[in-house]
Amino acid sequence: MENRHSLEEEKVFKDPVHKYIYVQDQLIWNLINTKEFQRLRRIRQLGTSYLTFHGAEHSRFSHSLGVYEITRKVISQFERGGYQDWPKEEKLVTLCAALLHDIGHGPFSHSIEEVFDMNHEEWTCRILLESTEINRVLLEYDPLLPERIAAVIRKTYDKPIVVSLVSSQMDADRMDYLLRDAYYTGVNYGTFDLERILRVLRPHQGRIVVKESGMHAVEDYLMSRYQMYWQVYFHPVTRSSEIILRQIFRRAKELYGGNYTFSWIINPIEQLLNDSIDLEAYLSLDEALIQTAFSQWVKESDELLADLCERFLNRRLYKYVTMDHADEELWADIRDQFLAIGLHPDYHLEIDFPYDMPYDVYRPGTLHNDLDKEDKPPILLLDQDQQLSEISERSDIIRSITGLHQGKYHLYYPEEPLLESLHKLQPHIRELFGFM
Repeated sequence: MENRHSLEEEKVFKDPVHKYIYVQDQLIWNLINTKEFQRLRRIRQLGTSYLTFHGAEHSRFSHSLGVYEITRKVISQFERGGYQDWPKEEKLVTLCAALLHDIGHGPFSHSIEEVFDMNHEEWTCRILLESTEINRVLLEYDPLLPERIAAVIRKTYDKPIVVSLVSSQMDADRMDYLLRDAYYTGVNYGTFDLERILRVLRPHQGRIVVKESGMHAVEDYLMSRYQMYWQVYFHPVTRSSEIILRQIFRRAKELYGGNYTFSWIINPIEQLLNDSIDLEAYLSLDEALIQTAFSQWVKESDELLADLCERFLNRRLYKYVTMDHADEELWADIRDQFLAIGLHPDYHLEIDFPYDMPYDVYRPGTLHNDLDKEDKPPILLLDQDQQLSEISERSDIIRSITGLHQGKYHLYYPEEPLLESLHKLQPHIRELFGFM
């Protein structure tokens, strides 16, 4: 078949992070041009972070291309080096998995997943295996290819080295999003020497390891992750926008379950709210559609939903105060006070602890950590005697940040209605919110 061959002329994407992204295989080019992959242009990589860092408008489309390009470079280096531990026949499966790893993300993905109990990896596998353009392109090349790629996504593939290139503690996914997110947010925290890391990666006994001389480049990479998590991904203003977004979804779902009549609703969103969304409807969801719904819901008769949507669209975010430790008794007191002044404590008060986010800077694990477990395998160093050691055993820097908890509790609240009822609040609560 024609699409089994390389492209007659190499395709090139100009990219601000990698300079150029090269596509040489007809199959990869065909996948990029499917409607499911093109949909990723309409989903931001960083969710609501654009409300904090105005440049963070980049898409999961550009990130997916970047993950593909890093994976392509790693495989090319393995092939040039003639490493026997790299299974050459796995090249195309690995490239496809790298390219398609994010196709299951929805608009504002993590917020939707939390409220509607979804998992983007499950949607990715459905897109790979059910009736989609991507599935047809893969089947035309090889009837076994959709299931093989889905196994990589599920981390059950029988070649763990393939999985680790796409999903590990130092995979192509993380390396691209750190560099890309740093570029588009305008911060320097996420920069590290990608080319150096690529040069010191080695295939070894069915896994990806790092040549011992590359330890310092990996330290730089992990410190970049640490800084990006606390300065960008955990940014309290971004967290405020994510909280309001989740509350919009929660309120809409609560109203739908209570037989509220929306003045504006369309089928994909109705399916989302009643937990019956099918694949076709899911693929029609993008951030433009969600924000269109919000722009209509500002006119809803439910004042809470209307206010939340107006806040999100016009960036009237919740303010926050910081606490160093948990105080359940104080929090219960605040909820009672909010209720007494006419606020809704389930929507007007959110207690947030950033460490609960699904990020981890680095987890050591063990040399025998299985890829099909929840934790990703550790980063291993390979010395001159071909002996392996887990990197935090050798690096004081990495050991110092491993499992480090630096989160503080943030209490988020709408400032305006609270100010209107200051005289009704107890003195210690006024003091907490800085109104003394």
